Amino acid sequence: MEGGIRLSYATLGSFIKYPKESLPHRPTKNIGDKKFGVFQTEKEIFVEVATDLGLLQVRSGDNIAFSRHPLAYLVEAADDICYTIIDFEDGINLGLINEEYALEYLINLVKDSINTSKYHTLTNTADRLSYLRALAINTLITEAVELFLENEDAILNGNFHYSLFDKSRYEAQIKDIIKLSIERIYQSEEVINKEIAGYKMLSHLLDTYTRAFLPEENLKDSNFDYLVRKSVPIPEIPEEQSVYKTLLQICSFTASLTDGNTVASFEKYKGLRI
Repeated sequence: MEGGIRLSYATLGSFIKYPKESLPHRPTKNIGDKKFGVFQTEKEIFVEVATDLGLLQVRSGDNIAFSRHPLAYLVEAADDICYTIIDFEDGINLGLINEEYALEYLINLVKDSINTSKYHTLTNTADRLSYLRALAINTLITEAVELFLENEDAILNGNFHYSLFDKSRYEAQIKDIIKLSIERIYQSEEVINKEIAGYKMLSHLLDTYTRAFLPEENLKDSNFDYLVRKSVPIPEIPEEQSVYKTLLQICSFTASLTDGNTVASFEKYKGLRI
């Protein structure tokens, strides 16, 4: 349907963790400048949304940026909690992190709120891990709310340039968990091998789609490119459409593929699947 799921401006504003356009890329110490959040094709609607929401404009001209929507700090905190705790738990369950070692890290995070008596009644690792995970998530949610309220004025005035957990009293414990996750999970052989394969597949798909939908000038269109275009549900691209917008369409379609469809498409275009 035209217009997608029609999210409200408030929801869109909350989603934009980095309320700046994609060009130029000039990161600052402000957390809102860490990455870009808006492509050039969405610049006009971005400005409309930000203006309608009353976000403070911090840069104009060819480098437009606004202060964050206050709720973006909570969205970011939710992301941080998930990546910190859930990924850590997954690493334990997959055997990538020693259980006793990992439980100690979680206990350090919740030592101010843990019910020691209850914890010692839990007889197996799964139950202890489940208890500590729930307690850790609750601890960080409570901390995020407290930090938001403590810094509400600065947030509303566009003067809070950090993520909430950058100011957390649990910052050291969070960093320890993230450091261990990077070493044992994200840099494990299994994960690295999957990333290498993923890069190869995505690179091949992007090259294939780009050649099919953006053929080089003066080159005859190949039957392979014609068949690729027939196999991809990308709407017909107007001749007058810019290369930039076409590339975004190609990237958007590729990013929408599930892992299974990515593998199947790669094998199809490589002639490994019929």
